[in-house]
Amino acid sequence: MNSRETILATVRRSLHAQPGDKTRLASVENRINSAPRGLIPARGQLPDDKRIKLFAKMLEDVSATVERLSEPNDLPERVADFLKSHNLPPQIVRGEDDLLSGLPWDKASTVDVKIGPADGTEAVGLSRAFGGVAETGTLMLASGPSNPTTINFLPETHIIAIRAEDIAGDYETVFARLRETFGKGEMPRTFNLVTGASRSADIEQTLLLGAHGPRKLHVMILG
Repeated sequence: MNSRETILATVRRSLHAQPGDKTRLASVENRINSAPRGLIPARGQLPDDKRIKLFAKMLEDVSATVERLSEPNDLPERVADFLKSHNLPPQIVRGEDDLLSGLPWDKASTVDVKIGPADGTEAVGLSRAFGGVAETGTLMLASGPSNPTTINFLPETHIIAIRAEDIAGDYETVFARLRETFGKGEMPRTFNLVTGASRSADIEQTLLLGAHGPRKLHVMILG
């Protein structure tokens, strides 16, 4: 018996369980298949406009910046304006996301757009969030060619676009949509939850931005 088997056997003994117990296996399978919802906080259960305002406020409370675009096609020009106003190079890296790819990037002809994963040389990354959570101001991003995970971590400035209708009041609603969208066996390899810019105060309780990812987060709410 190796170390792993010894540990599992110890756990089974403490639970008075036997390997291959059909009742326990059925209980586990039922729990996974049913995906019951937990207790939902009331804070995010608001009408659409108030929910989006709460989402923006929670983001601003963690030092992110937020702007709303009534027309998604304005995004390329707004990205160009953002880069210029923050004295950033006119270059971004983004994935193959359908929404981002369908925008009129010719309106931002001064911006050089690289498509693919970030390699650490880019200053600014652009992603599209799968969903947002109003109660905490959290953005949820599914990995894949559409939105490579490297863009969430390597550029020092991260711009994230999210459709207003994808902002839910709570985590459970977004996770339910994730399961419906991808289904079992097809889930994204990684699902990143982003709340504000990267920060840490591990050393002497001194706050450091950009410790494990972008130093700046800018969110564009579409619609």
